[in-house]
Amino acid sequence: MNQRILKSTDIQVSEIAFGGVEIGMPYGIGVNSKADMPSQSQSIHLLHAAVDGGINLFDTARLYGASESIMGSAFQDMRNQVVISTKCRFLRNEFGVLPPPGKLKGFIERSLRESLTALQTDFVDIYMLHLVDDEILDKEEVAEIFLNLKKRGAIRATGVSTYSVEETKKAIESGVWDIIQLPYNLLDQSQEANISLAAKKGVDIVVRSVLFKGILSEKGKNLHPALKDVEQHIKLYEELMSDHFSDLSALATKFALSSNQISSVLIGIDREDYLQKSLAIANGSYLDDETLVRAKELQYVDLKFLDLVRWDKNGWLT
Repeated sequence: MNQRILKSTDIQVSEIAFGGVEIGMPYGIGVNSKADMPSQSQSIHLLHAAVDGGINLFDTARLYGASESIMGSAFQDMRNQVVISTKCRFLRNEFGVLPPPGKLKGFIERSLRESLTALQTDFVDIYMLHLVDDEILDKEEVAEIFLNLKKRGAIRATGVSTYSVEETKKAIESGVWDIIQLPYNLLDQSQEANISLAAKKGVDIVVRSVLFKGILSEKGKNLHPALKDVEQHIKLYEELMSDHFSDLSALATKFALSSNQISSVLIGIDREDYLQKSLAIANGSYLDDETLVRAKELQYVDLKFLDLVRWDKNGWLT
């Protein structure tokens, strides 16, 4: 497994990052309950196998169910071998209200203490804001809290997890955040300009949703009728397939890995075969220039329709 350097910190991270949401809570197409998830012992075995395979970046969050606790148990004797990225609790409550001035520090630091306890560590390598928006990004108090945590050594790098193009651009231009985690895949390449902007500003990019919640894989067949056009569009990627790509998920992952402006590609892993496949894909051989250009031409046209949250609420992903 090749590694890439986070410019902002000099931390070296594996090209594939282990996405920990699936081992902590039901998530993804066809995963409806704990019965569809690996057990804790299976998850720990999977995490150890990932380290043995060369993965060192592990992504989790306070709100990923048991994910942090499982990672804490798995890594308690190998903390120096892994780079842990976790996320603060959502700053907004169930009514969408932020903590009042003066209360943010306590909220964020309490969330971090909870994470440190669950992870069985005294520092976090990358600490991120979860589900940011313009108002949060504009709050100087939030930025100061994260910068002070870094200064104290409680975290090694600051980060935010963004969704919209506008939020990502604002986060990059703020000069506060070391690392941005954003969605990027064959279907939705709207963050392309921000990835280039981040490279110019010295901000590192970790991309998620490269398989679009499994739709850019073997699961992307026989979808809900409302997603008929998306399923038809996915068939267009068959023209890019060759001996280098075992299937669509390999193509989708290699597409993201082909950019040297991306530090790591986050893959949700909850099965041994998914892990081994991810390790085989990240072999240093990615898309050639011609294939990459064509892949970018095959972005889905109606980007506003690509709303996984809405699809999930409408029951289109079950």
